[in-house]
Amino acid sequence: MILEGKIWKFGRDIDTDVIIPAKYLSSYDPKELGKHCLESLDPDFSSKVSTGDILVAEENFGCGSSREHAPLAIKGAGISGVVAKSFARIFFRNAINIGLPIFECPPAVKGAKPGDVMRVDTKSGRITNVSLGREFRAEPYPQFIQEIIAVGGLIKYAEKKIRKKI
Repeated sequence: MILEGKIWKFGRDIDTDVIIPAKYLSSYDPKELGKHCLESLDPDFSSKVSTGDILVAEENFGCGSSREHAPLAIKGAGISGVVAKSFARIFFRNAINIGLPIFECPPAVKGAKPGDVMRVDTKSGRITNVSLGREFRAEPYPQFIQEIIAVGGLIKYAEKKIRKKI
């Protein structure tokens, strides 16, 4: 799968309360959550994102509580994937579980600017900053994780596996 979109760049230690404030946790609807994604950092973020855009962040993205709402909000806002220097482990797992492609690639983050165009080949891990003409490599996911992301998350993946056995 190829992701391509405009970069939205954020700093380090962006926690799940910043990604989606607790007052919105009564909903599991990705579109509703997406309306409030990162609003404390940029109140107009969700209205400015175009479907397919890519979020780029520094270290420890998604730290804080283990809420699955955080990657749901990002996906619901229209972001197609996240590239960061590093992720909090529970966020990493929740993102894969809901089918949000995320990649750790510090060199791709360095020098990336808001508004640059980034392309991510989720199969190979190749990340290209199209605006700068620079290419980077992230560790590609094993095949089963690529399948989880491709079908939209762990539940859909499990349902597909169960249907094949019946």
